[in-house]
Formats: sequence, C-alpha cells, structure tokens
Amino acid sequence: MVKQERAIRTRKAILTAAAKVFEERGYRAATITEILSAAGVTKGALYFHFSSKEELAQGILHEQDQWLAIPDRASKIQQISDTVLLHAYRLQHDPMVRAGVRLSLDQQAGEVDRRGPFTHWGDIIGELLDKAEAQGELLPHVSAPETADVLVGSFAGIQAMSQVMSDYQDLLIRVNAMLRHFLPSVVIPSVLASVDITTARADRLVTELRTPVPAPEDDAVAPVG
Repeated sequence: MVKQERAIRTRKAILTAAAKVFEERGYRAATITEILSAAGVTKGALYFHFSSKEELAQGILHEQDQWLAIPDRASKIQQISDTVLLHAYRLQHDPMVRAGVRLSLDQQAGEVDRRGPFTHWGDIIGELLDKAEAQGELLPHVSAPETADVLVGSFAGIQAMSQVMSDYQDLLIRVNAMLRHFLPSVVIPSVLASVDITTARADRLVTELRTPVPAPEDDAVAPVG
C-alpha cells in the first residue's frame, strides 16, 4: 500500500512538472531533462511511469479532462453554460488544464494524438444538447451534433486568443461574449431569458462544487403513519 501511494505521488509529480514545462516551452522545445529537474525525480522513475515525451503529453491531455462534473440542471442549456464557464475558470487557475489546452492546440506536437480533448468536449456538449432538444429548449432548426461541433471549435478559438492577448486573464469575459452571441441562435427565447452566463457565476460554481454534500443521517427517525 505504501509503495502504491508513493508511486501515485511520483506519477502526479511528474505530470505536474511536465505540465509546467510544456506550458512554458511548448511540446517541441520541452526536454525530458527539464521535466526531470522540475519533478525532482530520477530518469528511471520517470520512465517507469511514462515511456516517452509523447506519452507524458498524452497523460496531461487525459488529466485535463478529469474535471468535477456539473450537477444536473433542470435547464440543459444552463448546464452547458456552466460546463463551459467552469472549464474557463479552471484554465485560469489550473496549470494542468493550461498545459493540456496548449498541447491540444500545439501544431508543433505532430506526433501527439491531440484529438482526445476535442472528442471529449464534443461528446459532453452533444449529449447535453440532445437532452435540451428532448425537453424543448432548442429552436426547431438546430442539429445537436453540428451545434456541439461549432461550440467546441469556437471555444477552442476563444481560448487560443485569450492566451495570446492576456495570458487567459480575460478568458471569462470572452466566454461570456461568445455565449451571448452563440446561444440566441440555438435556444428558444423563453429558456434563454433564465440562463446565467455571467462571469461571477464561475466563482459560484467553484464554491458549489467544493461544498461537501451532507451525508444522510442513518439514525433519522422515520415519520409515523
């Protein structure tokens, strides 16, 4: 058990260090030597967990997708908006997410399969759009797969632009603008009127997800009758 816990910590330290180096240097310029120095581990320890720089990059792309899921919302359009806002917040605050985004958009990382995050995002948004369509939240002309593809592509472009212009400092503002322009073209007005896409909502989402849900009391007395 102790060895297993140590191995988990070592793997996490290596991924965290690799994320920092990839974010700062880009995939092509990053070296295993730099990652070893940042992680403070031996070459043997690194290669025990990851056989190559490419495998390290794949590990980061996988890790950045392990976000806390947004709880089910009555409005699936609100749930989509919350999912996008939360990812934008994490991109501002989580080095692993920033490294994953940089890798997924890095055209110099030709040997890395960068399709995973786009496919993952498309699946999540597409499934929520299917549910929104089933409960009458979408305009009649909307195709859920096409709309998911457009939203994922738009979000990727917004992330890339924000990184260049402000190192992600204005990302939530840009995401709010994207949603304000995008949602009216796919959502019925009565649903859209109640959807919160403000930048302040991102902070509330983080607080919500960090607040533990009270466990049911085992010794609760059942009502009589």
